[in-house]
Amino acid sequence: MARIVMKFGGTSMAGIERIRTVAKLVKREWEAGNQVAVVVSAMAGDTDRLVGFCREASSLYDPREYDVVVSSGEQVTSGLLAIALQAAGVPARSWLGWQLPIKTSDVHASARIEDIDTRALDESLANGDVAVIPGFQGATEAGRVTTLGRGGSDTSAVAMAAAMKADRCDIYTDVDGVYTTDPRIVPRARKLQKVTYEEMLELASVGAKVLQTRSVGLAMKEGVRVQVLSSFVGEDGVVRPGTLIVGEEEIDDMERQLITGIAHDKNEAKVTLVEVPDRPGAVAAIFGPLASGGINVDMIVQNIAHATGSTDVTFTVPKADLARAIDLLEKARAVIGYTKLIHDTRIAKITVVGVGMRSHAGVAATMFNTLGARGINILAITTSEIKVSVLIEEDYTELAVRVLHTAYGLDAAEEPEAA
Repeated sequence: MARIVMKFGGTSMAGIERIRTVAKLVKREWEAGNQVAVVVSAMAGDTDRLVGFCREASSLYDPREYDVVVSSGEQVTSGLLAIALQAAGVPARSWLGWQLPIKTSDVHASARIEDIDTRALDESLANGDVAVIPGFQGATEAGRVTTLGRGGSDTSAVAMAAAMKADRCDIYTDVDGVYTTDPRIVPRARKLQKVTYEEMLELASVGAKVLQTRSVGLAMKEGVRVQVLSSFVGEDGVVRPGTLIVGEEEIDDMERQLITGIAHDKNEAKVTLVEVPDRPGAVAAIFGPLASGGINVDMIVQNIAHATGSTDVTFTVPKADLARAIDLLEKARAVIGYTKLIHDTRIAKITVVGVGMRSHAGVAATMFNTLGARGINILAITTSEIKVSVLIEEDYTELAVRVLHTAYGLDAAEEPEAA
């Protein structure tokens, strides 16, 4: 008997028929003798609709009441799934965040999980019940409902698996695993059997949309084995094997590749400050206001100093934060001392990821040579121990991904069958 957390996203819960399909998948695990807790998202589109209602009611809404509103989507799907399971002959009940309870910080709309009391849940599972838990929500010490931020249901599932000491956390999505790159761009992309926590964390942070970055970081910290698989089963009703996210020790040398995957991200904007005085503290004057404004800066390039005793500084920020970043920099212009601000949203970040590059030289050289051979100019570069990222013009995104996928030997021998 295993203890399993099953998490289903918004597309999996999009309507009663989809919920009945989810109930069948849950019932299969329960009939196999496993103890099962299910974490659910709101129906696809519901959270956006609820957020819209809050904004219509007031542009200066109370974050505490915002959480009450937007958390209701998961409450609906948890109750509906419990009803569907009961109708299928499975003893099930829903547990809202405050009922367990799931204790969080009091930072509304982006709370962090601090503790989960599983005593009542453990007793229920031991009696053979299936627990259905709304993701994305918890409660403060004072009992106010909180939400974890967009995509927080993945984090809820991993946190539940850690608290329950589950054998595995299965995250069901609309894709059947983690691929070497986006199969819509490269039809010969291969599904990976196993990926390390570090690789998945890097892939998630640079554009791969399979898992939320925060949930991967928590899984790595707590040692939770995560499996990504599809809830969209074929006519035979069989769930295809997915991708396991595990510790590096679970992947032997025979399975390890030099490069695990290639990700792309078109959601960044490039900012260049021209003729920044080349003096100590100048860079701090740029990034201090951005940090205070809660804007994450990614790639940074400081160009060669001009003869005038100044330098150009280029960096990237999330495209959604560009207007706010420009405003903060313009307000600090007198302190920073730059002469001109240039921004560009027609860029893309391409990243190659793989733990194998720790012990192999030439990964970056292959990337640069491959892109150069196709006339793709590199605007900025950043690296870590297991990744290399470059900034290029947006128009070359798909071409860059395809040629790099081939250059690193990631192409499958044949195009994969549709899931």
